[in-house]
Amino acid sequence: MPSLKPQPELIRAHVFISGRVQGVGYRYATVDAASQLGLNGWVRNLPDSRVEAVFEGTREVVEEMIRWCYMGPPAAVVKNVVVEYEQPEDLRRFEVQRLS
Repeated sequence: MPSLKPQPELIRAHVFISGRVQGVGYRYATVDAASQLGLNGWVRNLPDSRVEAVFEGTREVVEEMIRWCYMGPPAAVVKNVVVEYEQPEDLRRFEVQRLS
């Protein structure tokens, strides 16, 4: 009989990044980093010059991605990262979103 391994608990972090984070490739670098880590979610620019992102995955990997957000790509100058934890929505991929 196969052993039933417990599924790792998934968490969801809703993140707002401020500083010089638009026009420096932050969104696309976020997609690359999140995809390499196997996270699901999305990232988008906000009209107030911040970047907003949602990361879903295991706690360890989501926290690694949040640490990455404090640095971002080389041209970014991150001033602040605000994290709110929410209920996961079982997202299935990572993408760039546009505000509608």
